[in-house]
Amino acid sequence: MSDVRHVLVLPDRDAAEEAAAALGERFGVAEEPRLVRDALAGEDDAEDAQWLVVLRDVEGRLDPEELDSFAGGVGRVA
Repeated sequence: MSDVRHVLVLPDRDAAEEAAAALGERFGVAEEPRLVRDALAGEDDAEDAQWLVVLRDVEGRLDPEELDSFAGGVGRVA
């Protein structure tokens, strides 16, 4: 069994929640991703926080490049 984890870095909570909700449909992720707020080093302002979506890839089937492309498109109007 693998303990591979992928971390998507997103600019705000809304984008992170949108990504987490879409991962199941887009990539067939069954386990709910974990959302983590991550303040940038040296920054005290809450506006400077980024959000991480952490997901396990037990089967090692998710392509990091596809996930990166997916994360880059979250929150953009088509």
